[in-house]
Amino acid sequence: MNKETTVPVEDSKHAAHRALVDGVLNGPGEASAQQRAQAFRDDGLPPPLNALISKVVDRPAEVTDGDLAVAKASGCTEDQLFELVICAAVGRSARLYEAGLTALTEAIAGGRPDHEA
Repeated sequence: MNKETTVPVEDSKHAAHRALVDGVLNGPGEASAQQRAQAFRDDGLPPPLNALISKVVDRPAEVTDGDLAVAKASGCTEDQLFELVICAAVGRSARLYEAGLTALTEAIAGGRPDHEA
């Protein structure tokens, strides 16, 4: 295989991660880019959206139809709520992914014998 056209597996994973984040934040959607960014960061959305999004981020198994109904009653459409929930979940996942990569890099750089490069 030609080295110039071969993409290392890790580079393709990082590229896929960046593409996912870019898509949820900047792709077409019903929710504004600002709202999507706020949901992604779990920061700055007005009540009751902030309650729903924080629950999606911290306790997703506890989200109820009632939580969605309250958020929808605040004026959001179902499509907007869906997008904001996805942004929140991807944001949480991205933070965990990045923290894991940082921890792995630090472990390898620290020269721990059980984590040789």
